Amino acid sequence: MTHIPSPAEELRLLDAELRQLDARRSQLLARRGWLVAALDAARPAPVVAPPRPEASPPRVQNVLLILGGALLTIAAMAFTLVGWGHLGIVGRSVVLGAVTVAALATPVPLLARGLRSTAEAVAGLGLALTVLDAYALHEVALSEVDGVGYTAVAAAVLAAGWTAYGLLPRTAGLRLPLPAALVSAQLPLLLWALATDAGLYWFAAALLVTAGFDTAVALRVPTRSVRIAAAVGAYGMGAGGVLTAGGLSWTATGPSAAARAAALLLLGAVIALTAAWRTTTLTAPIGGLLLVAALGGVPRVVLPEVWTVPVYLACGVALLAALRVQRLPDPVRDGLVRASAGVQALALLWALPLIAVTLLGPLAWIDRPWSGAPSDIRAAVTAEVPWPPQSETAPLVLAAIAAVLALTARKGASVLAWATALALPAVLELPYEAGLLVALSLTALAMISAAPTATILAVATSVHAALLALATQSATLTVLTTLTLLFAAASWRRAPVAAPTALAYATALTCAIGAAANWAPQHTALLVLTVPVAAALLAARDSEAALHVEVTGAIAALLAIGLAITDPPMLALVLALCGVITAATAIRPDRRPVAYASAALFVLATWVRLAAWEVDTPEAYTLPVTIPALLVGALRRRSDPQTSSWTAYGPGLAATLLPSLIAAWADPHWTRPLLLGLAALSLTLLGGGHQLQAPLLLGGAVLALDALHELAPYIVQVTDALPRWAPPALAGLLLLALGATYEQRLREVRRVREVLGKMN
Repeated sequence: MTHIPSPAEELRLLDAELRQLDARRSQLLARRGWLVAALDAARPAPVVAPPRPEASPPRVQNVLLILGGALLTIAAMAFTLVGWGHLGIVGRSVVLGAVTVAALATPVPLLARGLRSTAEAVAGLGLALTVLDAYALHEVALSEVDGVGYTAVAAAVLAAGWTAYGLLPRTAGLRLPLPAALVSAQLPLLLWALATDAGLYWFAAALLVTAGFDTAVALRVPTRSVRIAAAVGAYGMGAGGVLTAGGLSWTATGPSAAARAAALLLLGAVIALTAAWRTTTLTAPIGGLLLVAALGGVPRVVLPEVWTVPVYLACGVALLAALRVQRLPDPVRDGLVRASAGVQALALLWALPLIAVTLLGPLAWIDRPWSGAPSDIRAAVTAEVPWPPQSETAPLVLAAIAAVLALTARKGASVLAWATALALPAVLELPYEAGLLVALSLTALAMISAAPTATILAVATSVHAALLALATQSATLTVLTTLTLLFAAASWRRAPVAAPTALAYATALTCAIGAAANWAPQHTALLVLTVPVAAALLAARDSEAALHVEVTGAIAALLAIGLAITDPPMLALVLALCGVITAATAIRPDRRPVAYASAALFVLATWVRLAAWEVDTPEAYTLPVTIPALLVGALRRRSDPQTSSWTAYGPGLAATLLPSLIAAWADPHWTRPLLLGLAALSLTLLGGGHQLQAPLLLGGAVLALDALHELAPYIVQVTDALPRWAPPALAGLLLLALGATYEQRLREVRRVREVLGKMN
């Protein structure tokens, strides 16, 4: 038998167990403290890492050497420029010569001992002292010599001396003398040209020859520092020489001056192409551009100014012959091709203003339609914009680039050919009618073409022709008719674009016909509606372009509505016809939602007609909405019995009951409230009989509010007759009564809710 202790005994046992647990816990905590202290005492002290040096010893050494060399150089300059006059000529020569020789000789033992950095610093000091020696020599013995000419000679001598010093066997390990010699070699020819007033041609020649020398050094010398210095000098001197020669070529007024500038440009081209031949540098495109500038410079000054761009373009196209020369390295061949592409791009940019004027100039006729035919097609495109100067050869440029693209890239050639044909009539100043004929012909050719951009070009050309045709009435009607038929015929091949475009031009044609017949805008609107009709018929037959066609038809319908908006009776007719068109479209299974738009259009048409008749009774506006809505709701509940009565009948009933209720409250007569009350009572009874929530609740609410409106005057009279304390007292009694029967009222409300819940 199991022993069950009494509650007092069990409580005593629990207290004893808890005391034992507390004692054991105290022992464990004490042991833990001792272990932590022992571990802390045995842990070694952290080792503090020494601070990391911020500069390495070699870097510190280089900084000190550079600063020392700079300070010594400054001291030598100060001695030369300031303290020179305190010594005689012998003393001056001895001091400078001795210091220079010592500075140039000291690197030899330093290199032998392996102190390369120190040797470089001392050598730099020695090179700087040679410059000071040259300056001192001019000031003492050659002060009457021209300073620029003397500097040119001194630079050449220093370049030669530093080169020899850097090539000596014992100093060949120094890296500074040879780059310094190359820097000094940049000055002799340039300063000589300035000293002799040789002119810009010799100045450019000096720059280019120096660049050629630098290029040769960069190509042949293996030392990296020398090659870098030579490359910098070649690019700098070459850029200066090329820019100067290019300016001389552009400003040349005769064949002789142009030929001399061309020779300089050819020299620059040879240097650039040689560098590209020997290495993989990017100088080949520069060389190709310089060839074009050189070869085109002489014909430019001989031919009229209008042929300037074609001449340079011909030279640029000639560079493509490099593609057939297999012995040329790939960098050179690719560079020449890129140079040719650059020349063609520049020529195309030059021709763009002509294309812009040709396309955008006819927009001016929108503000002055049918104002009279211009003298020629150029006058038509320049009605309000100036003709680009010297652009008569632009079609030739466009045709040449199109031919090159057709033979090489095979992309974009059709666009340039189209631009050439579009601009040519204005350039040739063809008659106005001939220009229109060319535009229509280009549109037809573009629609026939199989090029990817043919459709876009056809639409752009057609817009150009339509704008040009606005000058005269006959041209407008003829061109719009032609474009409508043309795009309608092409819709069998290019339906997504051609069909909507045909409808757009048909819309413009109907407006033009109405304006030509002097019809009022509202009458023209009826003619415009033929386009939505055609769009609906075409969309039903062609599913590929259905959406595009229907959008175009909808835009035409909106235009018709806008034309008729000032005449309410005609506007009602237009809205009704639009409703008929949309209703016919909604017959298609995939366009059933359009039926909502059709219903809205019919309702709007009815409202506009009622407004035109000056009808102000709201039921005349609401009943045309309510009756179709209720019919649609009844059909829906018949097909789907699970449809809620609020969904089927709620919108239709509310469309009439609510406006009528608002009107009844503002109506001082009894007829409208009586009729509204009878209608609401009928709806309430009908909803109760068929167990439908929407008519029951809407009818009951309207009936109660209508009755309240009728009793309102009497309620006001009774309220005025009662004392001020009566309404609060009545309200209090009502609350007491409600509180007394609260549970019964809740039961009744629950029962009413259950009854309404069983209704649909």
